[in-house]
Amino acid sequence: MSLVGTWMQQVAMGWLVYRLTGSVFLLGVVGFSSQIPILLFAPFGGVFSDRFNRHRLLILTQALAMLQAFALAALTLAHLVQVWHLIVMAVLLGLINAVDAPARQSLVVFLVEKREDMANAIALNSLVMNATRLVGPAIAGWLVGWVGEGYCFLLNGLSYVAVLFALARIRVNIPHQEPHPIRRGLGEGLRYTVGHGPIRGLLMLVALLSVTVVPYIVLMPYYAREVFHGDARTLGLLMACSGAGALLGSLFLASRRAGAPLQDHVAITAQFAAGALVVFSFSHWLWLSMLALVVMGFGVIATAAATNTLIQSYVEERFRGRVMSLFTMSFLGMAPIGSFIAGSVGHWVGVPATLLTGGLITLVLAGKLATSIGGGARPSRNG
Repeated sequence: MSLVGTWMQQVAMGWLVYRLTGSVFLLGVVGFSSQIPILLFAPFGGVFSDRFNRHRLLILTQALAMLQAFALAALTLAHLVQVWHLIVMAVLLGLINAVDAPARQSLVVFLVEKREDMANAIALNSLVMNATRLVGPAIAGWLVGWVGEGYCFLLNGLSYVAVLFALARIRVNIPHQEPHPIRRGLGEGLRYTVGHGPIRGLLMLVALLSVTVVPYIVLMPYYAREVFHGDARTLGLLMACSGAGALLGSLFLASRRAGAPLQDHVAITAQFAAGALVVFSFSHWLWLSMLALVVMGFGVIATAAATNTLIQSYVEERFRGRVMSLFTMSFLGMAPIGSFIAGSVGHWVGVPATLLTGGLITLVLAGKLATSIGGGARPSRNG
């Protein structure tokens, strides 16, 4: 329920920005603003996850996200909303997510009794996220066309009641975490990650995908309105196609047998996403673009979920929160750099040329990065 609201808010915010300004550049700016705090502050969120109770941190961050959604709804429904309001609200949500995401990722292992089931658990978590990604944008497109963006924000705020109830019901025993100075904790986590070749390679691959491929999401309003001459419902349809592919990627990983190797999959699925982006950049046919978005969604999520699983299996427990914060930074935090570049370059040279370049760069570099991951890494004894 909560994730349906989250996807509704994301689609409604993008449409609202484009409706108010008609600017591809400002679409990139808002996307940048929502995720740059993750790039800058996720490592601190990782230290907090290794230092404080992750369960309580999640309850706090979800409550703050609920208040952010209600504030956004109030501004929009009162017809007071301006672009700078959306930028500020996007930054605020990014700061919340900088703490929420590492805590959430590092809590997963304590909810799974058998470690060999962890890959399937992570894939099921991705499955839930992407099933709602299929539904949320479609609902948002319908609601925006019927009653406006403000009600999407309001429903998102109400949806947090479900996740807060669920978190309150969870009973989990987390080992005592030794307090340590934030600066020292940051340094230790960074040295551990840089010194671990497979983890370093996986993070670089995810960061590449986030900069060159994932920014297609913030440019979807341009395609919906300018290329396909549609409205908010067209945007919802395009986003739903991407969500359908992501759902298939999650199902693919969730259905794998426990213990099956993942190292060889990550580069292939990344190249699937890049190839689909190249096709999408050329396409002026709605049906072909929808198909490309399905393949793109599959590739991005399959790569991210497999990378998450591999890192969780390699990392030592005492570094888990900090390493997962770097995963968050690579997957979510690097996306604003890509969004800002895509919005800026798209403004000057055109959106199709921008997406084409990103796809070609990923096709070339993903295979090279895969060699640093290798198949010889072994899971940590504590993982």
